[in-house]
Amino acid sequence: MTTLTVPDIPLDTDDPAQRLRRTAAAVRVMLHWWGVHRALSARQREELGTAADADSRFLTAGKKLIDVRHEAFRRLTAIKTRIGSYWRGATLPYVEPGVRLIRQSDIPAFVHALGGFRDELTRAEADLNAAYEEVQADARRRLGRLYNPADYPPEVRGLFGVEWDFPSVEPPGYLMRVAPEVYEEERQRVAARFDEAVRLAEQAFAAEFARLLSHLAERLGTDGQGQRKVFRDSAVNNLTEFFGKFERLNVRSSPELDDLVAQAQRLVRGLTPQELRDRDGLRRHVAAEMGRVRAQLEGLITDAPRRRLVRARPASNGEGHAAAH
Repeated sequence: MTTLTVPDIPLDTDDPAQRLRRTAAAVRVMLHWWGVHRALSARQREELGTAADADSRFLTAGKKLIDVRHEAFRRLTAIKTRIGSYWRGATLPYVEPGVRLIRQSDIPAFVHALGGFRDELTRAEADLNAAYEEVQADARRRLGRLYNPADYPPEVRGLFGVEWDFPSVEPPGYLMRVAPEVYEEERQRVAARFDEAVRLAEQAFAAEFARLLSHLAERLGTDGQGQRKVFRDSAVNNLTEFFGKFERLNVRSSPELDDLVAQAQRLVRGLTPQELRDRDGLRRHVAAEMGRVRAQLEGLITDAPRRRLVRARPASNGEGHAAAH
């Protein structure tokens, strides 16, 4: 495993980008997934065109190989969603496509969690394989003449999986020896990337924080008839979870954002969702204060375009893809 630690660069604890570069590692998560959609053949498009009195050259059409609503396939999809959510929740954004940043101290727990997801996928894949004949028979009935046995593997095995690695995003050390000028260019490029990573992290936190504040304030209000809106525990619990993630992953680049998060945290500290349901005065107070914090937060959220610090890469033709971006 390669981390981002750069021993020959002095640590400046006042520089968020340099702190991040010292304490983080790059991580990439790849999902392997059976592609269950196929484009129709030219002959099939011609048949559709004839039936619709349309030029087949102007048609695009496809088919599903199986019913993705089948319980066995839905279990696989649910695991896929959880993997993406976990990866994003445990890491920070980075400028390299498909790569995020994780605290080095979190790597053992991250690897353990991904190993658990991999085992879940294996078991869920076996369940789909056990129902495969039933699934194929259903597809044959639903697709009619569009059914093609050649589209289907003999069994569902090795079609679903998750992998991860820790790619190095630092310039290779040998460049310093063979091409010092190129090494210096790469070093500056990496430094710029981490400056951008800090900005992306700050903006991601601010955007998520604003969304949660808006949702909570809206749920604490009343509808057009003056009736209290339905208020679920998740409106508070999701905000509490955000506070925990912010504390763990915050890059400490914005004192203003830190202060606003602290203000909101003080507002709900010790409060239960039931108290907010039962006490009208408390509801109004928390809603008003959250609105005030949300208004101040607006100034921290910008729509500035992401700087192009990374060269474009050709898209992969493989079926594996990153779990999230």
